[in-house]
Amino acid sequence: MIKKKIQIRSTEEAVGLLGEADSALREMQSHYGVQLFLRQDSDSEELVLWVKGNSTRVERAMKKIRQKLSDLRGETEGGSFTGGFSREHIPEEMGEQEAYRTSFGKMISPRTPNQGRYIEAIEKNDLVFGIGPAGTGKTFLAVACALKALDLRQTQRVIVTRPVVEAGEKLGFLPGDLLEKVDPYLRPIYDSFYSLLGPERFRMWRESEVLEIVPLAYMRGRTFENAFIILDEAQNTTPEQMKMFLTRMGRGSKAVVTGDVTQTDLTSIKASGLVQISEILRNVEGIVFHHFTQEDVIRHPLIKNILRAYEKWEKRRG
Repeated sequence: MIKKKIQIRSTEEAVGLLGEADSALREMQSHYGVQLFLRQDSDSEELVLWVKGNSTRVERAMKKIRQKLSDLRGETEGGSFTGGFSREHIPEEMGEQEAYRTSFGKMISPRTPNQGRYIEAIEKNDLVFGIGPAGTGKTFLAVACALKALDLRQTQRVIVTRPVVEAGEKLGFLPGDLLEKVDPYLRPIYDSFYSLLGPERFRMWRESEVLEIVPLAYMRGRTFENAFIILDEAQNTTPEQMKMFLTRMGRGSKAVVTGDVTQTDLTSIKASGLVQISEILRNVEGIVFHHFTQEDVIRHPLIKNILRAYEKWEKRRG
């Protein structure tokens, strides 16, 4: 088994070579009998395509891939390269209110003016808190903004984390090792990435550590530079955990914290780090607290009615 690499000049070139949702990558792997991995060099930020397999197959695959790259680069120099599909699919062509174009060609855009302001806040500030009820797109839009920043090479990595709070079922009684035990808590984040990246690109970026999804406890002692960091379900953090998370930011990093202060699984809402931090950082320049309302709910229309019913019931209880 040998392993060789080919330099890729840009994200557009990678898409043109590997296809939408990595369809061409899978075809090449099957046709040439090799393994292909796209990586980003942490120092040079250059994209590298690794080809792994027996020497004969690797050399044959390398020859064909270089030939296809030469064709693509010839089109680029002629001014007509579009990555294999229409120019509207290229991330750099996005408008101000277009958060991300998925691997399936679907444009992710804000559905309410407030969501649009949220995206603007994320793009213009290094630390944004998105606070509001379920279904308002807080985390999904943050993930879309992170992937757009990655495509535009404004960041090198995307880190997403969640606190693990035992709600009704003790971790010790769940099967598997620690990572398997906490996997269900991280599953909703996987869903967002699947819908935006597709399973193949998601797997590739996870393996190359361009994308990392970890429990909050695993963040302690680490510093993330040139990274886009998202803390989801922040209402379930303690004040100590919130402080720990915020101090993980290194040079060139951006962070988005999302949560719903009415949905904490902690024993007391006063124990929530998200509640406390809004008082501590309220007047700090460069930090934005963006609030969502029921009008921003984009799930099933019944969700708004359910939220209003709960709100009325809680007011009656005093």
